[in-house]
Amino acid sequence: QVQLVESGGGLVQAGGSLRLSCVGSGRTLSTYTMGWFRQAPGLEREFVAAISRSGNNIYYVDSMKGRFTISRDNAKNTVYLQMNSLKPEDTAVYYCAADKGYSSSSVYASSKYDYWGQGTQVTVSS
Repeated sequence: QVQLVESGGGLVQAGGSLRLSCVGSGRTLSTYTMGWFRQAPGLEREFVAAISRSGNNIYYVDSMKGRFTISRDNAKNTVYLQMNSLKPEDTAVYYCAADKGYSSSSVYASSKYDYWGQGTQVTVSS
């Protein structure tokens, strides 16, 4: 079993940047497909980005391509989400998640992920 802890959230003005980190413990993250999801108040949790075990395959939701970058450092057991050009509509709790398996068609589905962090709040002011 792996434990995930996110950090790096906060309050930022529109147009600003944040880098979220997700540190794993208990097991090495290199054996997991990793994803970032977010959930705004009153809305369902939505996919943001995912990265395969090796980092060779990366997936984004179209609205975030070019603004968000997911990466991983398996030596540090950490996954990152660099968020640039933030907009007020990016305000949400951001979660990282780990999937023991890998399928290019299922990285977008929160139900496929086995472990979740507690989330970190990102608030973008206008």
